[in-house]
Amino acid sequence: MPTAAGTYILLLHLRSDKRIEVGRLGRCLFKEGWYAYVGSAFGPGGLAARIGRHIRRDKKQHWHIDYLSKCALIKEVWISTATHPREHEWAERLQNASWVIGSVEAFGSSDCRCPSHLFHFKKHPGPAKLKRAMGADIIAIKTH
Repeated sequence: MPTAAGTYILLLHLRSDKRIEVGRLGRCLFKEGWYAYVGSAFGPGGLAARIGRHIRRDKKQHWHIDYLSKCALIKEVWISTATHPREHEWAERLQNASWVIGSVEAFGSSDCRCPSHLFHFKKHPGPAKLKRAMGADIIAIKTH
C-alpha cells in the first residue's frame, strides 16, 4: 500500500442483511450485497495509514465505515494518488452510476455536502465499470 496521499474506494461484501448501529446515524439496515465506500487520505501516513486502519478489525469505532467494516469484509481497495482529493467527485459519479442500487443517506458525508459516501450494488461491478466510472488512473489492491 503506498504511503502517498490519495483517494480510495473500499469495496465491501455483506453476506446477509444486517441492522447495524452506526454512531449518530443510529440503527441502519444494510442489505446483503456489495458496498463502495469513498474516502481520502491526505494526512500523515497517506493511503497506507488510513486504509490500514480501515482493514484492522480491532479498532475504536470512530467513523461511520468502522461500524460497517465490523460486519462486512473489505475485499478490495481501489486507489488514486492524484495530488488533489477526488472523493466528492467519485461519490457523485457513484451516485449517478446505473449499476448502483442506492446509497445510505449521510453515511461518511457528515463533513461535506454529498448525500452519501457509501453506495450499494447487488454484485461486484467489475474492474472495467469501476475504471470507466472513476477514471483510468484508479488501481485495485486485493485484500482477501
